[in-house]
Amino acid sequence: MVDHLFSPLTLRDTEIPNRVFVSPMCQYSAPSGAPTDWHLVHLGSRAVGGAGLVMAEATAVSPEGRITPHDVGIWSDEQADAWADTAAFVRDQGSVPAIQLAHAGRKASTHRPWGDQDGPVPLDEGGWEVHAPSGPYPRDGDEHPTKSLSQSGIEDVIDDFRAAAERALAAGFEVAEVHAAHGYLLHEFLSPVANDRDDEYGGSFENRTRLVREVTEAVREAWPDDKPVFVRLSATDWIADRESWDVEQSARLAPILAEAGADLVDVSAGGISPAQDVPYAGPNYQLPYAEVVREHVVETGTDIAVASVGGITDPTQAEAIVANDRADAVLMAREFLRSPYWPLHAADELDQEIEWPVQYRRAKPQ
Repeated sequence: MVDHLFSPLTLRDTEIPNRVFVSPMCQYSAPSGAPTDWHLVHLGSRAVGGAGLVMAEATAVSPEGRITPHDVGIWSDEQADAWADTAAFVRDQGSVPAIQLAHAGRKASTHRPWGDQDGPVPLDEGGWEVHAPSGPYPRDGDEHPTKSLSQSGIEDVIDDFRAAAERALAAGFEVAEVHAAHGYLLHEFLSPVANDRDDEYGGSFENRTRLVREVTEAVREAWPDDKPVFVRLSATDWIADRESWDVEQSARLAPILAEAGADLVDVSAGGISPAQDVPYAGPNYQLPYAEVVREHVVETGTDIAVASVGGITDPTQAEAIVANDRADAVLMAREFLRSPYWPLHAADELDQEIEWPVQYRRAKPQ
């Protein structure tokens, strides 16, 4: 059987040993903003399990960029130092350590998804003022509205991403991903649903995409030439009855991101509004969006890879996605929560050889 899923993918001078990537998954388990032993074990076990690339969760570039007070961050040198052991362990298992750099925008300052409370955290209970492209924007259950970012605030965001990339590099990560999806700050600038500015960051496609371009350029400047930069996009807002961000705009943006220094577009979807209408949420449910982006990239001769995420659970399914050139790599989240060693079992099912940790080889199927 011809192997595609477990063939290497080389981006710049970085070789990723296979096309199975661990998608960033928020753990909401870092009350000080620094990763803990939980993160080392969580991410390290997926590297032991054979994933080609292991990406740390959405990591805030500033305190106000956190989704919850329990998010990990990389706005300080101390936090970067705390990430170093995890990055080193992932690399030592033969996987590529990656980190997603993020700013939550108007979705910041919320309670984590378990516990006695939900919704926004009030200011007098440890919450903070949140910013977005446009404001005021009252949120359900929130007594303090979102405020519009000023020009100097936008410049601060760009600087925060650049500094976070520098710290991530010092911590030992080999891939930096810019989070521009799921209704967080950069996606908010992209989408007319959240962006009604009338300056150079609002209105036209060129203006709405300006911040993600500038952030990608800033991360690229901080990142070595031999290491790749990813960008995660929500390819569509899933909102059909008003002007919104859609897959055609995502496809148009991909070559622009390549010019800004991105090497892979990580194609997801949704998150900008509770009004979204997901037409289908079964196997491969976001793959068609990755295909549209990839087809445009190929047609325009753009040198940028495209990855798909969402509803990918089965080895044969994942192999077919890569073998049929529907995407260059697959990312999985929930399936890795269920099965940290998914790649080892998938390789066996596909009759492919993959290196097992020496400590586990006694359990390898013969």
